[in-house]
Amino acid sequence: MPAYNTRRSAVIGATPEACFDALTDYERLPEWQGAVCDVRVLERDEQGRGCVVEYEVDARVRKVRYRLRQIHDRPHRLGSEYLGGDFRDFAGEWRFKPLVGGRTQVDLEVRLDPGRFVPGPVRSLIARAVIRGALEDLDAYFER
Repeated sequence: MPAYNTRRSAVIGATPEACFDALTDYERLPEWQGAVCDVRVLERDEQGRGCVVEYEVDARVRKVRYRLRQIHDRPHRLGSEYLGGDFRDFAGEWRFKPLVGGRTQVDLEVRLDPGRFVPGPVRSLIARAVIRGALEDLDAYFER
């Protein structure tokens, strides 16, 4: 079965540090990330940051659960390593590049292997709900 890659970018009206901090405040993600239904921090590192996190996400066609090991490189990068769940494989990476005026270029790349063929229209629906929605929700979080 093929893996699917999706990459999106957006300019966010906040610093890289603020973007990173919002995305690593895992327990609050369901409050403002539209596709995220539930988050549980299963393990924390020495700094108290979530390092193993379980997500439940509404991927439009169905809800999916997965666990990730979070890789923190504040404020430049937030990566993940797939530990298990409803996919065969999953990896994501947020990158933060500072821009003039306290803004940030945020790049989100996701590689997903669902373990079975997913038709193009369904793949687009999932990408819209999860990937593009994640960037739009991050932008809206700082516009409030």
